[in-house]
Amino acid sequence: MKIRWIAITLVAGLLISCRPAGPNYKRPNIKPPAVFRGALETTPPIDAASLADLKWFELFKDEELQRLIKSALEGNYDLREAVVRVEAARASLGITRADQYPTITASTDITTLRNSRSGTFPLPSGFEQRRTFGSVALNFLSFEADIWGRLRSATEASRANLLATEETRKAVVMTLVSDVAAAYFNLLELDMELDIARRTLSTREDSLQLIRNRERSGLSTLLEVRQGEQLVHTAEQAIPSIEQLIEQTENRISLLLGESPRSVTRGRLLTEQEQPSSVPSGLPSALLERRPDIRAAEQSLIAANASIGVAKAAHVPRISLTGLLGSQSGQLSSLFTGPTGVWQFVPQVSQPIFNGGRIRSNVELATAQQQLGLVQYERVIQTAFREVSDSLVQYQKVREIRGKQELLVTTLQDRSRLSYIRYRGGVDTLLNALDADRDLFDAELGLAQTRRNELLAMVQLYRALGGGWQQ
Repeated sequence: MKIRWIAITLVAGLLISCRPAGPNYKRPNIKPPAVFRGALETTPPIDAASLADLKWFELFKDEELQRLIKSALEGNYDLREAVVRVEAARASLGITRADQYPTITASTDITTLRNSRSGTFPLPSGFEQRRTFGSVALNFLSFEADIWGRLRSATEASRANLLATEETRKAVVMTLVSDVAAAYFNLLELDMELDIARRTLSTREDSLQLIRNRERSGLSTLLEVRQGEQLVHTAEQAIPSIEQLIEQTENRISLLLGESPRSVTRGRLLTEQEQPSSVPSGLPSALLERRPDIRAAEQSLIAANASIGVAKAAHVPRISLTGLLGSQSGQLSSLFTGPTGVWQFVPQVSQPIFNGGRIRSNVELATAQQQLGLVQYERVIQTAFREVSDSLVQYQKVREIRGKQELLVTTLQDRSRLSYIRYRGGVDTLLNALDADRDLFDAELGLAQTRRNELLAMVQLYRALGGGWQQ
């Protein structure tokens, strides 16, 4: 009996090692550009560094921003959902992989039978009226010999789906880090706008008081008073509008953290936020290995490729092995003694003959889905290249705009100061002073927004290069 089981085991192992029916996966030949369009470097070295090599806490130095990101990584709903999806995919892989192995169950039964001595068929003399017998067995239930790799292909597809789900989780982390940083910088910019509006309101109220004094002395007209009041009311109207945006931005940050709406503690001012001295983009080829969304798309392509093998394996016979090994005795006392051993081995072969073209259509469907996965994989890569190029151009141009905006604010500050000096001295009209005041207010708000846009461009470039998911 041992020889029989050894032979069965060897045959099963030989069948399992047969070549799968599906195609082997081969990574598509994607030729990345030599450099990113918009990159400062034209001929990067082979081991070019990238801004994305920095971990998020190495790039964002504001302690309060770091605390917010940590809280988001613990409580964000999208990330928690992504983690659960990873666990579900891991469990699905375990279920699929279990089909490759035999299902072994132990069974035992004890039967007690009592016959009547005066029934229709009375017991002969000398037979016991009561008998107890039983059996103990190991059942090998429906073990499929995976000759053409149907189960292995299904396991490969399930494993690829698990890896794709894990990469998607990393992509969620990457997006979450950038969203929290962007919302925080928006909040700091609104704080700066609110400070500018309040400071401008105070200056305009002083100017209005001056105009009213001059009007009482006959040196100004009622029209000039109304013009001064117009500027005061404009500044007053801007304050509640900015305060509304501040609270809404705080609520958005609270949602990213998975918390109820509340105020958000600030750290450094917008003008105190540190930026890296350089923003190297690195090699385009490295982007394929760094960005989680690209890796997730490739794993989905691998899963689709493996599904072709599952579909093709339906064409060939399916071999199932069922067996039983145990002891059986008509007397419970002799269940494990004497010649009580039993065994059973039942191979089954099933071959589809006619199914109305279902198998062929399943193969065509799996092939089409694999082609769709290939298109999506290539599109994700090209989209990533575009995002990096856009971010590089945006970062460089916003820095140039910020420099020009700073010069404009300095000029308008001097113009406003000189205009009011000339107005007080009676050598110029109030209209020039009011125009200079309005232009200065708009320019200061524009400078605050440009400084925020510079930080947002850095965040966007960091995300486009695939940074932020590293723990």
